Amino acid sequence: MINPFVVFAGFAFVFGTMVGSFLNVVIGRLPEGRSIVHPGSHCPHCGNPVRPYDNVPVLAWFWLLGKCRDCKTPISSLYPTIELMMGLFALLLFDHIFVNTWDFTGANLFGFLLYFCFISALVAESFIDLKYYIIPDSLSIYAAPFAIGGMWLLELWGSDMGVGWQASVLGAFFGGGTLGAIALLWLLIRKYEGMGWGDVKLLLLIGAMVGPWPALPFIFLASAVLAVCVGVPIGVLQGKGWKMALPFGPFLALATLIWLFHAQTIVGVWLPGVVVEFF
Repeated sequence: MINPFVVFAGFAFVFGTMVGSFLNVVIGRLPEGRSIVHPGSHCPHCGNPVRPYDNVPVLAWFWLLGKCRDCKTPISSLYPTIELMMGLFALLLFDHIFVNTWDFTGANLFGFLLYFCFISALVAESFIDLKYYIIPDSLSIYAAPFAIGGMWLLELWGSDMGVGWQASVLGAFFGGGTLGAIALLWLLIRKYEGMGWGDVKLLLLIGAMVGPWPALPFIFLASAVLAVCVGVPIGVLQGKGWKMALPFGPFLALATLIWLFHAQTIVGVWLPGVVVEFF
């Protein structure tokens, strides 16, 4: 007999890859101000629409041998990579939330969708920031009210998921406010921007999803350490030292993902006895 958990986990993975396929469109079009729904998927080189059977996440790239069916222009391997990544994130999130049969509730399903939307936003903004050095408002500050509303609905539903709407509001305030104050202070002292305001807006959204304490201190510290570990070697290799443009959004996103899936382990080291769970 087939284990129903395996079936539902498979559905979660497929759902994640489909979302990843959509994120490829968002990453490619949103920074350029183009519609993410019209026109449909098409080859950016020859303009021919992608056939439905060539639009299957992950697999289509392989049977097309990484090339457009019509003009044979190479298709970036980033497309299936993002699709597979989102499938794995969906599977990981499913495994964290749905442990027993009684976990299959409406509240938990809503919580799954809420957190998966958040993870999707983090992935999309990371790749956009890496390529364009911007973080669209629609993936940060505009999404924050929906995050707070989602936490309120979970609390109203009686779910033990999330941080609660009050902690969500405080997280948004201290997340965006603290980083904004640091960015403003740097500007006043050094007379140039040391950090983009897109990062400030992104941390506002992150704070709304994880709350102020103890999440934000860890995310501040971890993202800074990750940026230094990556930025310093790159700066040395390029001969630029510290004076180089480095998108900070991906490091904030990575630190947040580490916190989401390993918060209790992290807090167990920092604050023994404190319980922190999101899902």
